[in-house]
Amino acid sequence: MTQRFNRNDLVARLVRAGELEVSGEDPAEAAAYFDTERFRFHGPDGFESDFAGLTAYFASVREAFDDRSIRRGIVVSEGDHMACQTWIEGTFVREFTQSPAGPLPPNGKRVVFDLINIFRWDDRGRLVEEWVRTDNRGLLRQLDSEGS
Repeated sequence: MTQRFNRNDLVARLVRAGELEVSGEDPAEAAAYFDTERFRFHGPDGFESDFAGLTAYFASVREAFDDRSIRRGIVVSEGDHMACQTWIEGTFVREFTQSPAGPLPPNGKRVVFDLINIFRWDDRGRLVEEWVRTDNRGLLRQLDSEGS
């Protein structure tokens, strides 16, 4: 028998999954919020990934940025889809190996990833698909070690 989740349950699961990906605190709990076999990530510039790729990306974020945090803004839900604003912040102190432009050296600045996410849930309350849109040009400007 499958468990049904209401909107508030799914929002809480989304918030917790994001916190765990950004903190790296409990990888097993984080994985429980995803269908790790079927999950597909669709990012800017045609970037496509599976759950392992998403996990590797967040590992690179955790490695490059200290004092990380994540906030969710407006959340809109319809059927098995949910869209929201997301801000991930951190201080850029070590090389960011998975930036949109490839590996970049740290600049010591506070960086804000400003995202719009759309998620699709399965009937077990697990994330099976995610689409992300962000201003990579603005992000790269923040990551620039030249300060331009």
